[in-house]
Amino acid sequence: MPKAWKVSPHYSDNLVEQFLYNRSIKTKAGKDKFLNPNLEDYKKDLEIPGIEKAKKRILQAVENKELVIVYGDYDADGVCGAAVLYLGLTSLGAKVLPYIPHREKEGYGLSEEGLKSVKEKGASLVITVDNGIVANKEAEFAQGLGLDLIITDHHTLSDKKPKALAIVHSTGMSGAGVAWCLIRQLVEEDVALELLDLVAIATICDMVQLLGVNRALVKIGLEKLNKTKRIGLLALIDQSGLQRGAITAYNVGHVLGPRINAMGRLEHAMDSLRILCTKDKEKAEKLAGVLAETNDQKKKLAMDAVLQAKEMINEDISFQGKKILVLHSESWISGIVGLVAGRICDEYRKPTIIISSAEGQGKGSARSGNGFNVVEAIRQCSDILVDVGGHPRAAGFTIATENITLFRERLEKIAEMVEAEEDVLQVEAVVKTENINKRMVKDLDLFEPTGVSNPQPVLASLEVKISDIKTVGQGQHLKFTVDGIDAIAFSFGKRVEDLKDGQKVDLAYYLELNKFNGQEKLQFKIIDIKLI
Repeated sequence: MPKAWKVSPHYSDNLVEQFLYNRSIKTKAGKDKFLNPNLEDYKKDLEIPGIEKAKKRILQAVENKELVIVYGDYDADGVCGAAVLYLGLTSLGAKVLPYIPHREKEGYGLSEEGLKSVKEKGASLVITVDNGIVANKEAEFAQGLGLDLIITDHHTLSDKKPKALAIVHSTGMSGAGVAWCLIRQLVEEDVALELLDLVAIATICDMVQLLGVNRALVKIGLEKLNKTKRIGLLALIDQSGLQRGAITAYNVGHVLGPRINAMGRLEHAMDSLRILCTKDKEKAEKLAGVLAETNDQKKKLAMDAVLQAKEMINEDISFQGKKILVLHSESWISGIVGLVAGRICDEYRKPTIIISSAEGQGKGSARSGNGFNVVEAIRQCSDILVDVGGHPRAAGFTIATENITLFRERLEKIAEMVEAEEDVLQVEAVVKTENINKRMVKDLDLFEPTGVSNPQPVLASLEVKISDIKTVGQGQHLKFTVDGIDAIAFSFGKRVEDLKDGQKVDLAYYLELNKFNGQEKLQFKIIDIKLI
């Protein structure tokens, strides 16, 4: 739970103006660009170096009927990006096959095994999506096989670029976003725009900054998603219990995305790719069921691992005072370590590394908040790692289990040199409950899609009386009323003992409209409760 609230300086009673000010958007042009994002404003961002060279080779492959391989990744970004290229290339009449590596058997990105496999299928051109920028050895191997390689990726570049025919690389957007920048130069504009639903899913799920070009891509992409005719996406939406035409960034990140991600974590991500590309309704409905079932299994495995990790931390005094948490277990499968790292990082508010350490080789995943560049920290230990890649806030690596203890010791020393940031909750505006109305929710909607670097605005109301206090969800959650407005506080069930009817508290919350049985009611989604 946040230790301190940091309230943004008051600028205006108009919430839209206040939130724009909080985001340092002060000019009329800047406000219009943010509130009405348009891809025309971001032409330079979309014209990534390397596209022209890649385009020329792809058109040659189409003309010569060469077999083109779209070499994706097993997460939502890699799968959606692979779908973007696959669908775009097939619309050109290309002879194309997708390839998604198996997480457990092949690991992340290009592999010699994967490249040999596609060569045997008769491929002459391989285009990566969401991987390849650090695959120096594999790029040389592809060259030795006589494969032309085009790399599209958004991960952080290592010391040198791989040897490839063309590299289309930008760290400013998702892997699918980079792939879309390439395909938009090859297909008709209407075809490119229809692919933005997949780019939106990828961008949200990969926790990319939702500002600038990404905000435009996601805003337009969500509009496309809410009008989508893709059989697979409609089946996924229906199976998830979501309402067609009313899908939000939150729904994508917390409902649809995890289902797409689940296959790559536990099984094989090809089924996730199939559901995005299929035109068979019966097949789509069956796949939607498989994805949902696998997602439930993934959640259980992740929850069990989170509980084990917390037990390790709480029972081992050596973890006390550490600025970074590094944990490993043979019982954790590699497909869930990223989820576990994220949960532990959120709860303990420290950079966290979780390693699946079975059979002599560890597969690790790291998560970090602001202020600690976790991929750079891990790269300082490259001499004892098999491989590493990622972003400042999320990274993955492979390590021999015999090196884990040394790895932990070195990372702890690196983390000690980084000054810890204060643990705060950013409150965007303090409002009086009597002034709250449904129009405010409409104002808040102008800031959608919210996410990384454009968070959902947090409001606060001070010295308010709460009433009708009760727990729900087997005592896990808290419900109460504030001046006639319902409030729900997830995971606050234990706080019921601290509260009583008529008590005054300070509340931090998201203001939402709860839609139920055709009715709309204001609701506070509580983030923090401070006793006065």
